[in-house]
Amino acid sequence: MKTLEKVSSFAGNTFAIWVILFGILSLLFPDGFAWIAPHVTLLLGIIMFGMGLTLTLDDFKGVLKAPASVFIAAAAQYIIMPLVAFGLAVVFQLPAEVAAGVILVGCCPGGTASNVMTFLAKGNTALSVSVTAVSTILAPILTPVLTWLLASQWLPVSAADMVTSIVQIVLIPIVLGIVVRLLFSKQVSKSVAALPLVSVVGIVAVASAVVAVNREEILSTGLLILSVVILHNVLGLVIGYTISKLFRFDFADQKAVSIEVGMQNSGLGSALALAHFSPIAAVPSALFSVWHNISGPLIATWWGKKSNHLPQDDEDHKAG
Repeated sequence: MKTLEKVSSFAGNTFAIWVILFGILSLLFPDGFAWIAPHVTLLLGIIMFGMGLTLTLDDFKGVLKAPASVFIAAAAQYIIMPLVAFGLAVVFQLPAEVAAGVILVGCCPGGTASNVMTFLAKGNTALSVSVTAVSTILAPILTPVLTWLLASQWLPVSAADMVTSIVQIVLIPIVLGIVVRLLFSKQVSKSVAALPLVSVVGIVAVASAVVAVNREEILSTGLLILSVVILHNVLGLVIGYTISKLFRFDFADQKAVSIEVGMQNSGLGSALALAHFSPIAAVPSALFSVWHNISGPLIATWWGKKSNHLPQDDEDHKAG
């Protein structure tokens, strides 16, 4: 078990490298990865089940301890990222499928990677975990509704079908994971350290599959889509940080909110795009997965070296 834990820890710490490496391999050898595409939904369900295993009641108690912080961060995520995605789709005059894909990933909740990056940035990890849990639970309603509101001018969107998909591949697996942890807490506690390996393998497989089935489109339009994805992520980080600063959060909370807003559950975006739109609509999510695993560690390393108490921060800057 210790060996597995070490392998899992190594995989988690080198996540970005594996995403980039297998992204390149899937571009060079698409036939070796395209077979994964029909299994993306199952892979995401397994990842979400693993997320459920890591959640405890304390993660949700954080909502009661700092309801204002959690509410503001979750609201910022579901307002900032969808609207920024919509604005980028209009400004760059993106093709319909790509525009829908960018908006879809913008409407997704935060992923567990944001919790890791917040920890490395010495931010408020408890707040990050609470916001991820809340935004994920809200996803079956908010993600389909927001996608329908913002993407319908490009492609037909069935919010009802999307609700069903998210319940099946996100909500049910997470609830099952939480229940299993409650019933078998000792056994789960012993194996939870190995879960990062499952997440890394799953996300890398999903991203590789999307790249493989869209090889030609990525080679012809990939630079445009990557530029939009980078802008989307960077604007989310900056606006999330600015919003938390305006609400006078302390620096640890500012870091948590910024990362939480800027990093999306790109695996969910890929699965929903493949199921409800087209393979090319999943490309923004796949590239987002690659990029935020580059930008996340960079900003986490930079912020991790900074004190959590800045000169301009004092007690009246802390969120209530």
